[in-house]
Amino acid sequence: MITRFSIVTLILFILSIALVIRPISIPIRIPRLGRKKIPIDLTTTPPAIIAILWASQCLGSTQIRDGIVGTDGIKPYNILILFSSLAYMAITLDISGILQASAFWVSNKGGSNGWRLYFYFYLMLTSLSVFLGNDPVILSGTVFLVYYTTATELEPMPWLISEFAAANTASMVLFVGNITNVVVCEGFAINNVAFTAYTILPFLACTVVCFLALALQFRDERHIPRKLRTTGKLDPRSVIRDPGGALVGSLILGTCLVVIIIVSFFKIDVWKISLPFAVAKLIFDITWDHYRFVTGKLPHHNHSSDTKEDATVDDDDPMYLQIQRAATSTTGEGPHRKETFGSIARTLTDTLTSPESPNKSSPPSPSKVTGSSESKIFFPNSRRRLQATHARMAAHFPTFFTALPRLPFALVPFAFSQFILIEALQHQGWIDVFAHWLSIASQGQIHSSIWLIGVIGVVMCNVAGTNIGATILLTKVVRAAPNFPSDSTRAAGIALAVASNIGAVSFTFSASLAGLLWRAILVQKGIDIRQTQFAFWNLLPILFMTGAGLAIVSAEMAVLY
Repeated sequence: MITRFSIVTLILFILSIALVIRPISIPIRIPRLGRKKIPIDLTTTPPAIIAILWASQCLGSTQIRDGIVGTDGIKPYNILILFSSLAYMAITLDISGILQASAFWVSNKGGSNGWRLYFYFYLMLTSLSVFLGNDPVILSGTVFLVYYTTATELEPMPWLISEFAAANTASMVLFVGNITNVVVCEGFAINNVAFTAYTILPFLACTVVCFLALALQFRDERHIPRKLRTTGKLDPRSVIRDPGGALVGSLILGTCLVVIIIVSFFKIDVWKISLPFAVAKLIFDITWDHYRFVTGKLPHHNHSSDTKEDATVDDDDPMYLQIQRAATSTTGEGPHRKETFGSIARTLTDTLTSPESPNKSSPPSPSKVTGSSESKIFFPNSRRRLQATHARMAAHFPTFFTALPRLPFALVPFAFSQFILIEALQHQGWIDVFAHWLSIASQGQIHSSIWLIGVIGVVMCNVAGTNIGATILLTKVVRAAPNFPSDSTRAAGIALAVASNIGAVSFTFSASLAGLLWRAILVQKGIDIRQTQFAFWNLLPILFMTGAGLAIVSAEMAVLY
């Protein structure tokens, strides 16, 4: 029964979504600290909304507990421990330089043929994302493409949009590729191996039609030239910072994925597998870095750039130098291209040293003196000692201190908050209402369920506060739908798995955490892609993928059921 508490809960839920999509900041003045801005965004809004709902008695401690421990077979803590463990292993593998080396190798294979290189990069990013997930590939691939397109004077948009689409589409193959996959597997009781069996064909269809859509909209010569200006060769080995770490990291991550697949047949929580492997990788990283440090085998030129989260371009960065030399080796236009790189470096330096940046090193502007200068008088000696200690530790254990700021810490409170907010909607009766509507609209039929959930899922990724919130909500709705046969439930679950991955390739950056990460990297690199541009270039790929992906799911279910 819908009550005033139900209405308040729904309104606040919608408000939390709106502030995730369009974050704001509220300026306030704090005594002795001056003028500060309180961010109202992805990390602060959902917990604040939960506090308001609790204070207004729209939810209780039971819903908060259920949002952490889980209900209906969905265990949030299991999902987040699994995702964080795999993220650490994938990020440290990326830090070793193996992804950059792959990009160099593909660049050499593509040569000076623009379309061949575009296709090869698409295949590489797709393949890596299948096994590593989208976030590590976006972290490394975006930086490389910014360097590459600048050095070769290519328009960056076609390459960046292709990378984003490839990385997010490929994450639907393995259940560990995306946090939404784990939600679907647990919510619909789908075996991990069966999940891949269901999604592999929709993935192949989506990948093919996505590339066709990209090729169609970027067919003009000004977007992707038939002939590139440079044929300079890149040395993949030059960007592998740590060959030993890359080998061990690949073995640990690969073994972990295999073991997870095997134990999925025995109903064992996957976090009990992934966490020990992540701990083993952490112990190796610390031990290996210590060994290289005391033996003098730890290269020093990499640490300065790594510990800045790739937010700057150092002149001695191997990737930077290799691409620059290759870009100038055949054209004789070195000064012009060097100036292009210099402008990027200056832009990045300005970004880092701006008053809004947490890593600023230059004096604050006059407009910020009140807030920043006064805050520096508190415990200056302790702060200097802490910074010196951090610098020494980062030089001694660079792998851990480089991976640490890249870990998805913001995901933990956000994801738990999403689970709790959905529990609040269920407590107030909204999940039953939505489930009743779904039952009426689909009549419990397999194919209508697939297309309804698939299309709604893609749309809700944009309007439900990332694909995580959309997946949790729709999983609950489908599970609660009255008179819904088991085969229709399974079909809707697979359609949701497809929709939650391709839904990131959509209209808003906040459709996925990968989108927010991608945009943040580009802003750091001096490239500003507007929301309208992002939506425009993603429109054709998402239409093609939605149609092809859901059609394949329908065909699969027609054969199976």
